[in-house]
Amino acid sequence: MKLIVAIVRDSDSDAVVAGLVERHFRVTRIASTGGFLRRGNTTLWVGTEDEKVDEAIGLIRATSSAGAGAEGQRTGMAFVLNVARFEQL
Repeated sequence: MKLIVAIVRDSDSDAVVAGLVERHFRVTRIASTGGFLRRGNTTLWVGTEDEKVDEAIGLIRATSSAGAGAEGQRTGMAFVLNVARFEQL
């Protein structure tokens, strides 16, 4: 299991979350602040099976400005972390 921590522009967050939910990914949206991308941003946590990481990141890229951004322009980023244990409560 993996945890994707994605930081996207606030303006992209609704489309990104909708795209992930439509494809049956569970996502948690966290309002975040800071100058990481020098714009308003939202942090998304997406837990998924190892084999679906590329699909999830592709959806995040396709539904955000990252998919249409100029080359070299940073519009978001994602960290993929191993999950040692997962329990649904």
